[in-house]
Amino acid sequence: MTEDALVDDELLTIGAFAARARLSAKALRLYDRLGLLTPAHVDEVSGYRRYRADQVERARLVALLRQLDMPLARIAEVVGAESGAQAAERLAGWWAGVETRVAGQRTLAEYLRGRLSGRSSEMYGKFVVETVDVPAQLVITESRHTLADELPTWIGGSLERLVGAARECGGVTGAPFVVYHAEVSMESDGPAESCVPVADEAAARVWAESAGWARRTRVRVEPAARLAFTRITKAQVAHPQILAAFEAVEQWMAGQGLEMAGPCREVYFADWDTAGPEDPVCDVAFPVTR
Repeated sequence: MTEDALVDDELLTIGAFAARARLSAKALRLYDRLGLLTPAHVDEVSGYRRYRADQVERARLVALLRQLDMPLARIAEVVGAESGAQAAERLAGWWAGVETRVAGQRTLAEYLRGRLSGRSSEMYGKFVVETVDVPAQLVITESRHTLADELPTWIGGSLERLVGAARECGGVTGAPFVVYHAEVSMESDGPAESCVPVADEAAARVWAESAGWARRTRVRVEPAARLAFTRITKAQVAHPQILAAFEAVEQWMAGQGLEMAGPCREVYFADWDTAGPEDPVCDVAFPVTR
């Protein structure tokens, strides 16, 4: 028996395979072009595609993942997993990110509806604002000029680096925080300063001098302050919906006759990686004085 005969006997034409997979031949050609489902055999002369019967499940899986609007690169990771358990884990990780994004968009939509309808006071009323006295703290810091779209990645990376460095500086003694010395938006790049309180000043100064990125790091004392703050969820941290929290605190300060006594900040008191979209993770705060 010839090789072509073996191919004809063992493989399915694109039409037969499409019928089994409940997909169109056009979809199968697209999956081939995207590298998501490669035919088992392509005739060099005619270009006809043929598939193995055991490729049906992969074809259906790709189609279902595309219905989730999953990016092609992530689909390739899921269908290319070494086991079903690994594929499920990759899908779960991607979907958790989707839920975080959607929760943030929901919060943003509520924020914009409030602004557009003139219900700012009602919108700000959802935030509970309090004050707290914070003692002076020795901190190691990393600063950067950054726009709003790059800010979340930089905050996560810089705080991770600083918390790791804190082990050389007597350990972390308080919640990490980010200070905004100027506005960070899509038009203004700050700078922002990530800060981690530590215990040992001498060790901290040795660390700062030896750090490879020393020009962006320093050791300083964050002065004692009274903070006006409101607590927000992980979903509310995203820009620009976090602006509603800042504005709510500013409005409350004005109503209390308080003035800003330093740059605003975000205090991260929870484990970001394990927190869900609706879990409180951050205090939006302003140093205040009468």
